[in-house]
Amino acid sequence: MSRLFSSGPPVPEPDAPKNRAGRLLVASPQLDDGNFFRAVILMLEHSEEGALGVVLNHPMDAASYEVLPEHLADDLPMDEVVFRGGPVGEDAIIMLAEFHTPGDAARVAFADIGVIDPESDPADLAAQVNVVRAFGGYSGWGAGQLEAEIQEDAWIDAMPESDDIFTDEPGLLWSQVLDRKGGQYALLARMPDDPSVN
Repeated sequence: MSRLFSSGPPVPEPDAPKNRAGRLLVASPQLDDGNFFRAVILMLEHSEEGALGVVLNHPMDAASYEVLPEHLADDLPMDEVVFRGGPVGEDAIIMLAEFHTPGDAARVAFADIGVIDPESDPADLAAQVNVVRAFGGYSGWGAGQLEAEIQEDAWIDAMPESDDIFTDEPGLLWSQVLDRKGGQYALLARMPDDPSVN
């Protein structure tokens, strides 16, 4: 159990792997970074060289057709918003989809969820995926940086579900993922945005 409710040194969760690719990282209240307030991040890469993921629950005030290249925007509903994947490379677009055949993804995140190849033929893509979501920018860490943050109790490990990626209620995702973990995390999920009002 982590230090969420104690002042002792952190103890790694027994089921949390060292490599977080394909996992969720949930921002702990102890993480003092406005970019990641109550963020839930799907990790796409994690190695000794660093890590990369996208924030799933920070929608931007921009529709897909306003910010995406036309050949990418055509794959999304007109009213679909783009999500802020993180503070790095904000001009970069990462698109996640639920694939009929995961092998069609440029990179599989977990199960049948993967990254769309930006050079994909839109005609082929329409037959390959069920649902798509676009993320502007990403969350990145240099070598050893994420590991240090985890040791500082900044992130909580969780298993992803497909519904997390394409949630229609991003404002609830942080609490939902913690509640799913149960125990002390379920209590944390009910904590108000500002603990001083509790």
